[in-house]
Amino acid sequence: MIEVKNLTRYYGDKMAIRDVSFTVQKGEVLGLLGPNGAGKTTTMRILTCYMPPTSGEARVAGYDIWEQPLEVKKRLGYLPENPPLYNDLRVSEYLEFVARIKEVPSNKLKSAISSAVEKAGLTEVYRQVIGSLSKGFKQRVGLAQALLNEPEVLILDEPTVGLDPRQIIEIRELIKSLGGEHTIILSTHILPEVEMTCGRVVIINKGEVVAEDTPEGLTRRLKGTERLVIEMDGDGEVAEKVLQKFPEITAIQKEAQKNGHIRYTIEVTSDIRRDLARAIVDNGLGLYELRTESYSLEEIFLDLTTKEEVA
Repeated sequence: MIEVKNLTRYYGDKMAIRDVSFTVQKGEVLGLLGPNGAGKTTTMRILTCYMPPTSGEARVAGYDIWEQPLEVKKRLGYLPENPPLYNDLRVSEYLEFVARIKEVPSNKLKSAISSAVEKAGLTEVYRQVIGSLSKGFKQRVGLAQALLNEPEVLILDEPTVGLDPRQIIEIRELIKSLGGEHTIILSTHILPEVEMTCGRVVIINKGEVVAEDTPEGLTRRLKGTERLVIEMDGDGEVAEKVLQKFPEITAIQKEAQKNGHIRYTIEVTSDIRRDLARAIVDNGLGLYELRTESYSLEEIFLDLTTKEEVA
């Protein structure tokens, strides 16, 4: 549905993005994740044909951004970080105005607006003046305008910025509900946004793609290890000797000891849970918990976006 190949953009002598490449399948929700200034907005502006790249290629819904920009625009909906709203218009007036700009046929105008209003959850404020709405509802109006032409592709730039926690949850749920019916690229620097809404992640840093995978895949690729949490009781020295016998264990972190229980977080290069559980019990230790624990997207993100500075 979306193919991006070696996109590069300079502003004068300053490089914004360089050799950015990724693909998005039909119905997929892709998270474009990166710190502020990483190049996310530039990438989105190129894909929406708002600006051309310095070099590179991209196709959206089968159309080339260089040769067929109008065809691309007909098939996508774009929600910029600051929605293009007119605060003195009613929601109904604004959506009709945008629908006509997007050349929605007259015989489909009413149904297109009705569908966008329903999807964006705007029924209760449809007749209200936009300037009187909360920021959360204004964001919904911005999303509704992106949906008016029933686009195959939705491009959303920081859709929850500035919202309160309840509004953030509402917008996230709305975006998740649109996946499958629309192909979505969601740009954000907020880690939970990606974990809760996206099936796949592209991490961009300093204008370059540093990783592309599912959150789970990124964990495996980045660490090459699995994390286990163990809780047991008994002699702490015996427990550590048991753990040290396993060459697959690459790191051991002892947590706070409480009520005679010892808790460890360890990193392993292969699945040793069965043998480890047997060894713990055979050495007279009581095993209360042994489970895997995923690396957080935050840990992955920080590793990928700070290792250059550390090096």
